[in-house]
Amino acid sequence: MVDHLKARLDKIRKFSDSAKRRASLYMDMTKFDDKSTARSLGCVQRASAPGKKLQKIGFIIFWIPEPTGISNAIAAPMILTGRYLDKKYNGATIHDIGHETKRTISTISDFKSNVMK
Repeated sequence: MVDHLKARLDKIRKFSDSAKRRASLYMDMTKFDDKSTARSLGCVQRASAPGKKLQKIGFIIFWIPEPTGISNAIAAPMILTGRYLDKKYNGATIHDIGHETKRTISTISDFKSNVMK
């Protein structure tokens, strides 16, 4: 019982140290005064997705009723360009990368546990 409590206490200490390090890192990041650095960090946290926006605008233009069909001629390339940009442009943020990393690590640990049985 005592060993279990010690292990739990060590785990809580590790979490506490990790939280302290993370908080100090965030505090250091807020001290950036350079505008270009701040803008770069902002882009990493809030990545835009121009492909999706272009697709949405293309679909809106495509479904607008118009007798001459010019809107369809404009909307189709916009939709295709949006799809292309969606495939080529990566709009992932740090949050997305963290979730994908966690999922990959859990998959690897599941694989290891199945192999080691």
